[in-house]
Amino acid sequence: MNRLKLVETLAAVGKPTETWESPDGTKALVLPYGGRILGLFAPGDDESFFWTHTALNNVATAREFYEGKQWHNSGGERTWLAPEVDFFFPEFPDLKTYFQQRELDPGHYQVTKKNGGFSWTNRATLTLSRGKRKVDLEITKSLSPALNPLRYDREPADSTVKFAGYTLHASLQLRSSGPTPQVGLWHLAQMPHGGDMLVPTFFRTQPKIYMGTIGPQDLIVDEHLVNYKMRATGEHKIGVRAAATPGRVGYLYGSGNATSLVVRNFTVNPSGEYIDVPWADTDNFGFAFQACNVNSNLGAFSELEYHVPAVGAQDDSSRSDDQSQMWAFRGPEAAIRSIARRLLAAEIK
Repeated sequence: MNRLKLVETLAAVGKPTETWESPDGTKALVLPYGGRILGLFAPGDDESFFWTHTALNNVATAREFYEGKQWHNSGGERTWLAPEVDFFFPEFPDLKTYFQQRELDPGHYQVTKKNGGFSWTNRATLTLSRGKRKVDLEITKSLSPALNPLRYDREPADSTVKFAGYTLHASLQLRSSGPTPQVGLWHLAQMPHGGDMLVPTFFRTQPKIYMGTIGPQDLIVDEHLVNYKMRATGEHKIGVRAAATPGRVGYLYGSGNATSLVVRNFTVNPSGEYIDVPWADTDNFGFAFQACNVNSNLGAFSELEYHVPAVGAQDDSSRSDDQSQMWAFRGPEAAIRSIARRLLAAEIK
């Protein structure tokens, strides 16, 4: 979606944005409503790498969307919390109701500006469904540059490729007094539907299917790569364990001269407590990466998701600090596939 039109539309419906710019010319559009990085743009290009909700295409539909009582999934990258079964299923183990606690999303993010940059913070009191416990917490996010990782190692075709990148800094602070349940940061980035999620692995590993039925033609598992072709109708989700992933995943979409690759580079600590679990298998821990295919009444997008080890409970820690990079490339298909091979060791079938 075009950046300038998106800014104008959101301003017209009372959802003002902030624009962050890197020294290399990358722009990121931040929507404090929901705490989202709504768009990512290469220098000189106003077309985002991320998916945004089609309701934001004009003022009338955007106003109707935000006045509705449904979840306001504007698009882009958001931050949620794990475990999902506690924060999003209020009647768990009954799975009939899925609800985004409004204190978390959209929350009440406040922007703080300092030294030419800015951060955005949400303070919330949330309920965990198991045990009906409450937790008081604070999430803070900010951006800094992430330069092209291939800037010193360019192939000739790279000169035709546009690049955008940022580093996301996120912290979670538990503020409840006394012992607190385990809570983990969970980052989710939404891209246009119909591409390939490329998940490098240290060893051959079969992803855990959280929901839906995924055929072998859409989930191709090789010795060191999982290729999830995210093109089906409905809603589907997979997870990959922390021990299997090196912490770099890419999503390839588009074709011809408008082929795009979005890569997330994140820290994985297999010794950490990854507490998000499949809904029907709540003793099955250790999943650091997830991908969710959505082509339903929620929209048509593909989510690249990763988790951060939890704090609270066992080790009595109360603060989590995480940073990750987002690298995005757009250009001729052959050049983009070459970048996928170099950054992800991915030969796409």
